[in-house]
Amino acid sequence: MEESKLLAKKTLRKGFILAFAASMVWGVSGAIQQIVAKDSNIPAMWFVGTRTTIAGVILLVISLFVLPKKEFFSIFKSWKDTLTLIAFAVFGLLANMYTFFYAIQTGNSSTATILQYLSPLFIMVGAVLFMHKKVLRIDIISFALALLGVFLLITRGDFGHLSIPFVSLLWGIGSGITAALYIVIQQRLIARHNGLLVTGWGMLVAGLVSNCFTPIWINHPHLSTKSILGVGAVILLSNVIAFLLMVFSTKYTTAATISITDAVQPFTTLVLSVMFLAYSVNFVEIIGSIIVIFAIYILNRYDTNTN
Repeated sequence: MEESKLLAKKTLRKGFILAFAASMVWGVSGAIQQIVAKDSNIPAMWFVGTRTTIAGVILLVISLFVLPKKEFFSIFKSWKDTLTLIAFAVFGLLANMYTFFYAIQTGNSSTATILQYLSPLFIMVGAVLFMHKKVLRIDIISFALALLGVFLLITRGDFGHLSIPFVSLLWGIGSGITAALYIVIQQRLIARHNGLLVTGWGMLVAGLVSNCFTPIWINHPHLSTKSILGVGAVILLSNVIAFLLMVFSTKYTTAATISITDAVQPFTTLVLSVMFLAYSVNFVEIIGSIIVIFAIYILNRYDTNTN
C-alpha cells in the first residue's frame, strides 16, 4: 500500500516537472520571439508560414514513429473533423501566431505574453455569451481582477497614458481571443484523435494556407545568422519540444496540477526580457502581472475542480 502511494507521488511529481518544463520552454520561446519580431527583415506572414510548415512536418514525422500507422490519416475520415481541423488551423493556430507576433513587434514580448495569458477569461466570456453559461461569483471576481491587473500592466502606474502603443494592446487582446479559439477548437478534436496528430496536421494545414498567400520560397527575407538561429529556436522550442513535454505530462499528472504551471510561462518571459532584452519593469507593472496571473489561476483551478 505504501509502495503504491509512493509510486503515485513519484508519477505525479514527474508529470508536474514535465509540465513545468513545458511552460518554461514556452516562456523562453516568447523572449526569443521578440528578437525575431523586432528584426525588420522578417515579415510576419513569412515567419508564421515558415514556423507552421516546418513544425507541422516535424510533429507528423515524430507521430509516424510513436503512434500506430492506421491513426495517421484518421482525422480525415470524417468531414466534420476535417472542417474542424481547418477551423483550428486558420482561426486558432494561424490567427494566434499572427496576432501574438504583431503584439510583440509593436510592443514587447512580456506584455504580449500576459495579454495572451487571458485566454481562459475569453473562454469564460464566450461561454456566458454564446452558451448561456450561468455567471458565477468566481467568474466576476476573476474578470474584475484581470481587468485591474491589465490596467496596471499597460499604464505602469501612470494612469494618464499607456506604456505600450494602443495598437499593441489591440493585437495582444486579439492574441488572447485567438488563443481561446485555439483551445476550444482543439479540445473538440483531441476528444476523438491523438493530440500529437491534431497539432501536427493543424500546423501543416496552417502552413499550407499561409503559403497560398505568401509562399515562403518567394521573396524570402535576407536572414542573418542571428535571425536564422532565432527562427529555428522558436520552431523547435515552442512548437516541438514544449508541446511534446506537455503531451507527456498529461500521462503522469492531472489537469489541475498542470494548470498550476501555466503561470511559469509569462514569468519566464518577463525575467528573460529584463535580463537579456533591456526591458525595464517597475513595481506597478509587476503587481499588475501577478494580479492577472492569479486571476487566471483561480479561474482555471475552479473550472478544473468542478469538471
